[in-house]
Amino acid sequence: MMRTLGCFLLYLVSACWCVPARASDGPTREELHFAASSSDWLLPNHSYASQRHVNLKQINRDNAGNLRLVCSFEFEDTNRFAAAPLVYRGVMYVTSGDATVALDAATCKVRWRHDWQSNGEPAQGVSHNVTNAFKSGGGSLQDGKFVRATSDSHLIALDAQTGQLLWERPVAAAERYEFITMAPLIFEDLVIAGIGISEFAVKGWIGAFRLSDGEPVWRFNTVPDDEEPGAQTWSDPLARRRGGGGVWVTPAIDEQTGLVYVAVGNPVPDLYGEVREGTNLYTGSLIVLDARSGKLQWYKQFVPHDLHDWDVTAAGPIYRVAAHSQTRAMVAVGGKDGLLRGLDRDARQQVFEVPVTTLLDADAAPTVQGVHICPGILGGMQWSLPAFNPALNLLFVPAVDWCGHYSKSAELRHYPGQLYLGGSFSFDPVESSRGWLTAVDAASGRVKWKYQSPKPMLAAVTTTSSELVFTGELTGHLLVLDGRDGTVLYRFDIGVPVHAGVITYAVEGKQYVALATGATTAFWRTARASSRVSVFSLPALPTTQ
Repeated sequence: MMRTLGCFLLYLVSACWCVPARASDGPTREELHFAASSSDWLLPNHSYASQRHVNLKQINRDNAGNLRLVCSFEFEDTNRFAAAPLVYRGVMYVTSGDATVALDAATCKVRWRHDWQSNGEPAQGVSHNVTNAFKSGGGSLQDGKFVRATSDSHLIALDAQTGQLLWERPVAAAERYEFITMAPLIFEDLVIAGIGISEFAVKGWIGAFRLSDGEPVWRFNTVPDDEEPGAQTWSDPLARRRGGGGVWVTPAIDEQTGLVYVAVGNPVPDLYGEVREGTNLYTGSLIVLDARSGKLQWYKQFVPHDLHDWDVTAAGPIYRVAAHSQTRAMVAVGGKDGLLRGLDRDARQQVFEVPVTTLLDADAAPTVQGVHICPGILGGMQWSLPAFNPALNLLFVPAVDWCGHYSKSAELRHYPGQLYLGGSFSFDPVESSRGWLTAVDAASGRVKWKYQSPKPMLAAVTTTSSELVFTGELTGHLLVLDGRDGTVLYRFDIGVPVHAGVITYAVEGKQYVALATGATTAFWRTARASSRVSVFSLPALPTTQ
């Protein structure tokens, strides 16, 4: 009796040890720390290490062909859909444009919906269609909060149980074309996010904000200020003030060291390099920061003085492999130049480099007359990171094979609100474009197998302990492959382009596969389509009498 009374009193002050935590109170820091072993999908790339590997075996190479569509949810939003869904205790959280929806992860039934209303006008000179094209790629969960970015450069926190707005904070200058396109990443009591879209002549940065209220904590400038290290690698201070260096893909974190691995995009103007002589740090680089302070620990630039819009897009996964009777700590790094690199994180040295798309005249600088180069401005690795399967010791890398022409302007001009390219680009006929999914040995970089898609491969890739690989195609197909040799085990025609999140998770012991499908930007030559989440699973086994 006394224990019951004591528990009730403690409950009233929200500290009763007798009552288990509600699903809406999590995930906790501890749950996120062990996300790699969870059958939920707790972070944008499943775990802080961004391995996109899930320890689930119910769907395997023997039964993958029996997958069936269970349910779907449609947003009725035909703008670009780049969602990275999350799943926690049977609830899926997904964003489309400025809408956030919580769904039953097994039935697609809506639990709540929140629609953000912009507090201001779009940046001058930027059309509504342009800002819609670069809307949020998802969010992060912790302590009952779902945090995401909005189209007007706010961070907002929503109650994970009800969708109620808990706080909002403008964290970037939308009036200066600073847009947050990545899914923010929660680490401990911080929300880590950066601004993308270098071509709007932004001066890039990545920063951290308090989870409790969005208060800024630290900021690292990917294009240095006047007195910061690296400023001397730019010949013109004015060029630095609108030099690009956008961060538009969610980084990875090594929890043991507290280091965050960040991929930094291209400098601008993209094709006109005379105004920014030098290597242009920290564009085209991997930067490694202390996640708690934002202090630079080390960096490696892969595309110095970039003239081809070859962002470094992938900083992850981070993983460990056996090498010379020792364990080597690695990070995978790749980008739009079509090269995947493997770096030793301790030695800070490159171990391998392997092309995952066609390379042709890649060293040629753009001219006024124009040059033909592979990969083109939309080639190589885009916004989806490789997946890592530790049992197979393989990285699975999606890429675009599409060449094009680069032409430098005879005279440089900058118009606020318009893309600051310093020239123009064009693509080879769309019929000549294709996609690759390449399986690469994670220790040596040796190519194990390649799958060719008739269209560019943009969708996320996920692998499981049953040695399967899940991904999608712009053709509108869900694709399941055997991770050992690339054999296609299952293909389902959804009828809508797949270029965003593909995840797998379990609810009450049953494994599901979910994918986000919908419109792309006009570059990719796909039909308009509403944003949709589709969920698949195996048919229920018949009950015995």
